[in-house]
Amino acid sequence: MGLHRVAAVAGFVSGLLIVVNAARRGGLVAETDFTHAIAPFGALTGLLAVTGIYLVIRHRAGALGLVGYVLNSAGLAGAFAVEYILHYVFPYLGAGTVAALLTGMTGTAFLVTSAVLVIGVVVFGVAAVRSGTMPVVGVVLYVAGMLPGSLRSLVPVPLYLGGLVVAAVGVVWMSARLWSVGAAGETGALRRTTRRSVTP
Repeated sequence: MGLHRVAAVAGFVSGLLIVVNAARRGGLVAETDFTHAIAPFGALTGLLAVTGIYLVIRHRAGALGLVGYVLNSAGLAGAFAVEYILHYVFPYLGAGTVAALLTGMTGTAFLVTSAVLVIGVVVFGVAAVRSGTMPVVGVVLYVAGMLPGSLRSLVPVPLYLGGLVVAAVGVVWMSARLWSVGAAGETGALRRTTRRSVTP
């Protein structure tokens, strides 16, 4: 399986995990150790998908695409760290300790992560649309969903969860494009190999 298809699979998994996490927060999926354990990995697999998308758009996206990719990736890496803390660290601390952390440097770091992710998503989305190599609707859904989806503590919960679901649809849409790019690349490689094998 080629790199593009691996990134596409990561995008499909990311979309699924994001939707499951949103459903859990919305009370549609049970709160269990398993659903909490998998929650952080939506951002991590999303980072892999964004990397695959960047590899497809980079030649046409130029410097804007690189800046957007770096910021988007940093934001997703930070989001993974935030989710990891929320699900693997905070549950084992007292409420007073958590409140103190959120009002101190930890809370500030969470806000900085959100800001970097928002800026990165917007810049990356603009670069992806301008490149003409990703489905515009998928990119727009990703950007539109990630704006509230990046601002967990600053927007109403329904808007935050709805944004995550919209963003997940966008990720899956773009990942489908990645999968087709991978299929085309594998077909081309097979044809080149076949031609070489029959050349006298």
